[in-house]
Amino acid sequence: MRLVSVVNQKGGVGKTTTVANLSHMLALSGKKVAAIDLDPQGSLTVSLGENSRSLPGIDDVLLDEVDIHDVMHEVRDNLHLIACGPQLAVCEQKLENTSDVAKRLRKTLKNLEGYDYVLLDCPPSSGFLVVSALFATEEILIPVAGDYLALHGMSHLMGTLSQFEKSLKLKHKQWIVVTRFHPRRRLSQGVVENLVEHFPGTVLKTPIRETSALAEGPSFGLTISEYRNKSNGSADYERLAIDFCKGRTIQ
Repeated sequence: MRLVSVVNQKGGVGKTTTVANLSHMLALSGKKVAAIDLDPQGSLTVSLGENSRSLPGIDDVLLDEVDIHDVMHEVRDNLHLIACGPQLAVCEQKLENTSDVAKRLRKTLKNLEGYDYVLLDCPPSSGFLVVSALFATEEILIPVAGDYLALHGMSHLMGTLSQFEKSLKLKHKQWIVVTRFHPRRRLSQGVVENLVEHFPGTVLKTPIRETSALAEGPSFGLTISEYRNKSNGSADYERLAIDFCKGRTIQ
């Protein structure tokens, strides 16, 4: 079982879009997948067609020690969602001992059985929920938009992740996926080249091209393969799922 935190402190880079569509593509390929919405905004829950305000979720696990199996929702064949839950937004304020909760999340995920992949959609921050996710997982997937500002923020993000790993005494396998990619723009090509140069062996082979269908699908609670199966976005996430399974990167 691969435990993966999907992180980026910068919003708008396609983090939730990647978790929703990569999870579904893995499930379509026959893998057993659990997707955890660890972002209080609940975007992953909504993207998969569920109500983030009423659905019990990971907040009950963290706050009340509810068994995670009791808050799992089968949203697609081979794909279970653990929603954020309505209390996640105030989770950090309610908790007295955050280290105990981080350990609880780690133990909960380690004891999961029957899954090939567990993906955590983390909030765009460097707070307690992100630290808990990193403590509980073994891999990090970083979506990076194909523009200069997203690239500019990578050095800060990598520095933050390095500090986390040092304090947690952990070492994660790191992957980068380029999102919002414009193949005809020199800037997007330059972003990929810079990422490969500075983070060799981590940039997954398939970039996700910018397409309106990827932005429209969540409003209907549909993944890209359901909303527009013949689109560039669907083809890209299908290939990305293979890259992620096999560890195929740009050399």
